[in-house]
This record gives sequence, C-alpha cells and structure tokens, in this order.
Amino acid sequence: MLLSAGTLAPALAATAPTGPDDATTHFRALVRPEGKERVTAAVLDLDGTGREPVVYGDDSLYDTASIVKVDILAVALLQAQNAGHDLTAQERAWATAMIERSDNAAANALWRRIGLAPGLDAANKQLGLTSTKGGPGVRWGLTRTTASDRIRLLRAVFDTAPAPRATPSALHESSRTYIRTLMAHVVGEQAWGVSAAGSGWALKNGWLQRSTTGLWDVNSVGQVTTRGHRYLVAVLSDGSTSMKDGVSLVERAARAAVSSATEH
Repeated sequence: MLLSAGTLAPALAATAPTGPDDATTHFRALVRPEGKERVTAAVLDLDGTGREPVVYGDDSLYDTASIVKVDILAVALLQAQNAGHDLTAQERAWATAMIERSDNAAANALWRRIGLAPGLDAANKQLGLTSTKGGPGVRWGLTRTTASDRIRLLRAVFDTAPAPRATPSALHESSRTYIRTLMAHVVGEQAWGVSAAGSGWALKNGWLQRSTTGLWDVNSVGQVTTRGHRYLVAVLSDGSTSMKDGVSLVERAARAAVSSATEH
C-alpha cells in the first residue's frame, strides 16, 4: 500500500529564507516534526550550477535501515570491478531482490559477500563517502550515516554531467546504470518517500522500528525530476511513533527541501 503525506502549508514563497539558519527554520516550519521526531534533508540539483548539496536540518548521524542496500550493491560492484570481473548470476539475483523488493535475506548474503562493515567502510572511501560507518556484525541496518554522505553516494551513481561539473565516480558506467535501473523498478508499495517531490523517480527507502524505544527510523534516498531539473534527494528521520507517521514526515521533508531548492 502506498502511504502518502498531507498537504504542505504555508506557501514557500510567503516566508522565503535568507540564510542557512533561516532556511533550516523555514524547513522545520514546513515539515512540522512532532515529539521525538528528527529529520534532515539534503538536495543537489544535478542540472544546476552548484556542486554541493543544500542541507536542511542538522547534518547528524542516523541509522540507515534499508537505504544502506544501495551502498551494499555499489560496494559489491566496486569490489567486482577491482577484481576484474562482473557480479555472478547469483549476486545479480540477490541485488535485484535487495533493491526492488528490499529483501533482507538477499541483503544478508551480499553483506557477507562484501566483507561486512570492514568491506563497506573500505570501499566507501573509494566512493568518496566520509561520514558512514558500517553496522556491527550482521546488522547492516544499523549502519550510521548523514544526509550529505547519502548525496555523495547518489552522485557516484547518478551524476552524469560532463567534466569538470561532475565528480568522477569510482564506479564504471555499466555499474552505475545497473544500480539506477534497479532503483527505478522498486515495487509499487515501496515507491513512497522522495518520489513525493517529483516525477521520474529512482529510489530506495528504509524503515526500522527500534526495539529499545519502539520508535521508527524512516529514510528515503534517490533522484526525482522537478521543473525540468534532476534532483538528488536524501531524507533521514527517526523518532516517529509509527511507520505511517515516519513516511508522512519524510515525504513532507522531501517536498519542502526540493521546493526550497527550486526557489534558488
């Protein structure tokens, strides 16, 4: 079932932010987190002139939940490249299930195949990530990351601008195309999140109820198209009392962040 968020108000143009602090205040007023909810969004206009993302909220660490599955696949592909071979048929079957259906058993298999957190962390350095730490043992969902680091990973996958505008990716173009294709075919009931901010989406979502608090981590990362521009969007959240509330929070944040970015 596709979960949707409520209508955003007030209009963005009515209280346009004038600086970083104002932008964050404006973002929070639009998104309206409640109780213990935290949310951070990062946006990069791939067709704009800037090459750094705009971050709304505190760019602090969050649990990844299943958005780390994009990272796991990128690392598997990078390791295969470095070794001079392609993914095996079995690894590709795991990758399809892991991204399109968010299959955890497939993620478990690929997590082990890449060498758990040490393998992830080593390859992430090659991909340009600076603030991501793999989860302990087999708990890939407890990998910690920031919204800006998710944009770094998305750039390694989606940024196809010619040099010098694009940051060179460690991933071969065939690997990048493969990841983008899977993210564009996520099953319908999981096509929420950053897709609320535009069309032509390619995304991966994550959701996890923490046993210690009963509260939910809900995240969404990907690319959308709005007003003819392609935007990379990463929204991380925690502290929601239900998954439905977390999805609503993430979708409000995605719309607010992209709408604010299109104003500049």
